[in-house]
Amino acid sequence: MSDTGKRLLLVEDDRFLRRACEVSLKQRGFAVTSAVDGEEGLRLARSERPDLILLDMLMPKLSGLDVLKALRSDAATRGLRVLVLSNSSREQDVQEVTRLGIEGYLVKSNLSLQSLGDEVTRILAAAG
Repeated sequence: MSDTGKRLLLVEDDRFLRRACEVSLKQRGFAVTSAVDGEEGLRLARSERPDLILLDMLMPKLSGLDVLKALRSDAATRGLRVLVLSNSSREQDVQEVTRLGIEGYLVKSNLSLQSLGDEVTRILAAAG
């Protein structure tokens, strides 16, 4: 395990999936902070300024779409990188968040922890 020094914010309300992702990403050397709903995720995004946000779309309090819109409307958080994790593979849903500027869109039912880690690593490497 190497320490990448990269900080991730995982915004996911499913406790089992959140924990599995945390463990897997920490094993790759990422520092992972987690939020259990959209409000907490938005607050942590603003205060922590992570290198990458992994954002679920369907959550309590604030949806992932609302979080993403709030991030993009604020000059201080507009440039934060976001990787969307969603249960929806509907083209309309993908296009809506893509227009707001995201690094990628992963459908959770097709997702392995290995591929999630690979995608996070790829995004952060491309970002420098």
